[in-house]
Amino acid sequence: MTAHNSTQRFGNRVEDYVKYRPGYPAAVITYLQEQYGLAPGNTVADIGAGTGISSALFLQAGYKVLAVEPNAPMREKSIALLGQYPGFTAVDGSAEATGLPAACADAVVAGQAFHWFNAAQTRPEFQRILRPGGVVALIWNERLTEGAFEQAYDALIVRHGKDYTQVDHRKTDEDKIGAFFSPSAFQLATFPNQQVFDLEGLKGRLSSSSYVPAADEPGYGPMIDDLKALFAQYQQDNTITVRYTTKLYAGRL
Repeated sequence: MTAHNSTQRFGNRVEDYVKYRPGYPAAVITYLQEQYGLAPGNTVADIGAGTGISSALFLQAGYKVLAVEPNAPMREKSIALLGQYPGFTAVDGSAEATGLPAACADAVVAGQAFHWFNAAQTRPEFQRILRPGGVVALIWNERLTEGAFEQAYDALIVRHGKDYTQVDHRKTDEDKIGAFFSPSAFQLATFPNQQVFDLEGLKGRLSSSSYVPAADEPGYGPMIDDLKALFAQYQQDNTITVRYTTKLYAGRL
């Protein structure tokens, strides 16, 4: 997959992304404050910020955020959603070339994005924009596949997904993350997270993923038919719970 393709994947899914993608637990902020000394008022560079899900977490906790995002529709949506925060700035840039000045950030964050980056080119760029002692935090919401519904939902995505097995972020394993931080060490912290959906919400959550057919693409109808059958089988009180483990990999470069 080319860099251009990866930065443009979500352009036609912005509304579903905003409505149905999970946020991150506030415990992420608490952990970074306690373990790395981050404090409200510090500047966070949010790389691959998308529509601002991870940016919002830090803005709401009193941080300044430089939200770097190459995809124009997603970046514009982040401005619409977060532009009222005086500490928010959206930047047209990529992980490999952020466009940010040197030593501008106390922390560099990537929420649900690092697996799209060219790690070898990204590391020196993160080093350049970090202030001395700054921390890097790589965050993912990893959807669980333990229960009966979770396994059936994952099988549905494999069946209908265009390139799910190639781009699934769970392929970004700890060896690759360790190589990125090396020779420094990183810490892994995990936090429980979940979303509760009715049928329309579950459709939106599925449709927000770049690896499944969009509404105007072949295969969308059969996929939604299968999803409706899945919902009917596993719903309780007309809702489905989608569970995640939020994984936070943090360290200094």
